[in-house]
Amino acid sequence: MPIIDLYFHSEHRRNLAHFASLASLAAVDGEVNPKEKGLLDRFALKLDITNGEYKEVMKKSNKYPITPSNSLEDRLERLYDLFKLIYVDHQVDDEEMVLLKKYAIGLGFPVKKANRIIEKSVAIFSGRFNFDDYRYILKH
Repeated sequence: MPIIDLYFHSEHRRNLAHFASLASLAAVDGEVNPKEKGLLDRFALKLDITNGEYKEVMKKSNKYPITPSNSLEDRLERLYDLFKLIYVDHQVDDEEMVLLKKYAIGLGFPVKKANRIIEKSVAIFSGRFNFDDYRYILKH
């Protein structure tokens, strides 16, 4: 097996683990609603998840570990994906917050930084940010 195949295999495992985390988060309230299912379908395409893998992730308890990345950009993108899924119903509940914190720490963020990133992300996704934050976002 060429070394490049090992890289793609490893990358696919990370994508599958990320998708499993998204699916777990979508089902945290007991069921996956149609909007969440639609978003999961889009993530499955984006992450190159096969139909068989999709079905396996959806029917079993999560057996895929969170695979941290050395790239801050990758970690933030994974958190962003989770926030998109959470805010499909325009709110974040307590169970989702617990999973978000666990996931952020599992991705490799230190606890304080994970809490700060989640706090800021909740403010952004819920629309509760002040003008200074708004201006900063638009300028950068």
